[in-house]
Amino acid sequence: MKITGKQYLILLGGLATALLHLSLFPRMGPDPIALNGLGYLALLGAYFLPISFFQQKHNLVWWALTGYTVLTFVLWIVMGDKTFVLDFSNAAIGYYAKASEIILLIGLWSDKPKS
Repeated sequence: MKITGKQYLILLGGLATALLHLSLFPRMGPDPIALNGLGYLALLGAYFLPISFFQQKHNLVWWALTGYTVLTFVLWIVMGDKTFVLDFSNAAIGYYAKASEIILLIGLWSDKPKS
């Protein structure tokens, strides 16, 4: 499978988002916010790995990853800590994760499968 530039954007945004969420695990423990990173890794695997089941349902996987990203973004807007200080506090990591999610969404939208 040849990876295109827009798919590199998806990988960059998705892996950055996953790692930012998982970086909260030592501080927060098994909190849904920290474990959200595992969901991103699973969906990225479904999107890119050559598993025939997921490749046959690539359109559905695209919608799942896009929806998961949008849901994460909206939940942060509703419930997230909006305090920002330029450091690596939990609140600041939320902003960094939102930036990487925007990159992910741009990549996903540019790679949208034809129905």
